[in-house]
Amino acid sequence: MSEVKIAAAVRTEFGKGAARAIRRASQVPAVVYGHGSEPAHVTLPAHELALALRTPNVLLSLDVDGKNELAIPKAVQRDAIKGFLVHVDLLLVKRGEKVTVEIPVQAEGELAAGGNLLEHVLSTLSIEAEATHLPESVTVSVEGLEAGASVLAKDIALPKGSTLVTDADAVVLQVLAAQAEEPSAEAEATEGDEA
Repeated sequence: MSEVKIAAAVRTEFGKGAARAIRRASQVPAVVYGHGSEPAHVTLPAHELALALRTPNVLLSLDVDGKNELAIPKAVQRDAIKGFLVHVDLLLVKRGEKVTVEIPVQAEGELAAGGNLLEHVLSTLSIEAEATHLPESVTVSVEGLEAGASVLAKDIALPKGSTLVTDADAVVLQVLAAQAEEPSAEAEATEGDEA
């Protein structure tokens, strides 16, 4: 996983009005915390941050007043309607440090014939990994699975250096049999009239 370098500026004004002014200036208010230090209130460039956050668990290299810090996004708030970034919480990390993050689960392959449906019971897995080597996602093969089959968290091969935090017996994916639609009363009456 690559680091994304972003310049951050310390912010001194707080509250709704100040946050709105920051967002109008194409910046995003953020809080950087962790390692027992006092939370630092900063602003980040909105466009660069939005591009970086497209990658799950991106490692950000923040330049705050000439001091370089590594951080990962912990909470991202977006506007419910327009989708722009409203606020971001960042967690400070160090090289070699283990952190717990959520990674998306992706399924690949075709289910067994018969119109079966794949249900994602869990869309993410909680794992512990080294902060500078966080996986973007994990892929699970569902090739040929029959109705009633399920994939447990412990059955998923994790990337090297990662350990499972999610309950090992938690169902992640399951295959459901397709439900046959019962004929409606009108269809049955029409068939009866034709006979």
